[in-house]
Amino acid sequence: MKPIYIIDGARTPFLKAQKGPGPFAASDLATQAGRALLLRQPFAPSDLDEVILGCAAPSPDETNIGRMVALRMGCGNQVPGWTVMRNCASGMQAIDSAIANIQCGRANLVLAGGVDALSRAPLLYSDAMVRWFAGMMNLRTPLAKARHFLKLRPAALLTPVIGLMKGLTDPVVGLLMGQTAENLAWKFGIGRAAMDAFAVDSHRRAIAARAAGHFAEIVPLVDAAGQVYAEDDGVRADASPEGMAKPKPFFDRKYGRITAANSSQITDGAAWLLLASEEAVQKWNLQPIGKIVDSQWSGLEPEQMGLGPVHAATPLLQRHGLGLADIDYWELNEAFAAQVLACVAAWRDETYCREQLGLPGALGSVDPARLNVDGGAVAIGHPVGASGARIVLHLLHVLRRNHAKRGIATICIGGGLGGAMLVEAC
Repeated sequence: MKPIYIIDGARTPFLKAQKGPGPFAASDLATQAGRALLLRQPFAPSDLDEVILGCAAPSPDETNIGRMVALRMGCGNQVPGWTVMRNCASGMQAIDSAIANIQCGRANLVLAGGVDALSRAPLLYSDAMVRWFAGMMNLRTPLAKARHFLKLRPAALLTPVIGLMKGLTDPVVGLLMGQTAENLAWKFGIGRAAMDAFAVDSHRRAIAARAAGHFAEIVPLVDAAGQVYAEDDGVRADASPEGMAKPKPFFDRKYGRITAANSSQITDGAAWLLLASEEAVQKWNLQPIGKIVDSQWSGLEPEQMGLGPVHAATPLLQRHGLGLADIDYWELNEAFAAQVLACVAAWRDETYCREQLGLPGALGSVDPARLNVDGGAVAIGHPVGASGARIVLHLLHVLRRNHAKRGIATICIGGGLGGAMLVEAC
């Protein structure tokens, strides 16, 4: 296989959704991060062979957001830009699509990443309200329209449909992503206290990483009023077990254990990686920070989607003759604290490994000291389209600063999927 090099990368601060739309559209986020990344390269944006952007929820005015952002970054008309969507792994899929095109010789230099502005997810009319509007449009006389207007029932028809809730609900099994995480908590006996402790640790690790300057991949954002956004704003220095115990369960209010506090945050953000072939490295005298060794996608029951990393990373390990302990560092996206804990538990579970993974027994344990060492999405946030790219990029930074060689970035994906990438630092 041709070596696929990662030359550089950048991401925006991840901005937690507050009340109302955030300050940046998805295309704004991707454009600002991409421009900052391209400005420090020895080649022009027009020298790229293509731009691939993952996005799970682009706005209606951001159709083919990959092309739109490529043009805004100054890549020129001749550089193709396109968009991919694989739910939570859209950013990782963009990277994998770049890998495929470099391997087959169609490209040598590709900008790939992901973005989402979840705070801008729309409020929608119900189907009943849409039918009411359609009926009004077909009427011609004022009297007919007045009679039709009298049929309007505001409480029933004007109650909005929350687009984000629709997007985070599996259409096949009808479960919110948090409800699938509740399934895993029950399956592996993960209690509320364990989830909350994991969430507190995620915040504490992120705070420590920020203080140590370990989020060097972040480039600041500037809004139209000149306000600067320089850091992930959902990370809490005051996170504590006592504070985590206060929120009530959200997805199963009677029996549940998963809360907004031990779940990933609804967030806006973008992340990019610059990928190159050996030929491009030599042509531009580039200095790679790492390389992609291999990738793997997997499927499983949609109602168990949080175990996707187990099903993707396991065959990746087997293909390269590796065990869990052979991986220096892991980035396992924290969709929910319970979901990460369930993945770790599944690898230790004899029955699960035999029946679901086809292994002779338990695969083993992941060292907590090598898993999400700088915190994860519970603290940093999870802009769905960007997270898969963020964890690959940050993993390489972790490997390099610790003089380590090998890491796996892996993510669960709505719909019952998992993705994983094996990377090595240069």
